[in-house]
Amino acid sequence: MSAAEPTPDLPEAGDRHVCSAKGCRQAAVHAVVWNNPKLHAPDRRKVWLACDEHRRSLADFVALRGFLIEVVPVEQLTDADG
Repeated sequence: MSAAEPTPDLPEAGDRHVCSAKGCRQAAVHAVVWNNPKLHAPDRRKVWLACDEHRRSLADFVALRGFLIEVVPVEQLTDADG
């Protein structure tokens, strides 16, 4: 896989969100919101966090599979996301 392969359940580092791309430790500023309808309830919103560099590759990864819901700034995430 590419360098943008997601790392599942990556915790926050201190007070900042960390990009979900494999090996990336940059601050996340985007939230890639997705749902796999074969695994998740229709209202479930899974989130990968992304830095500027990995926003497109992470979004493209889930979009290619038809899972992408939206990409929003991290500040717009709610308790329903996750």
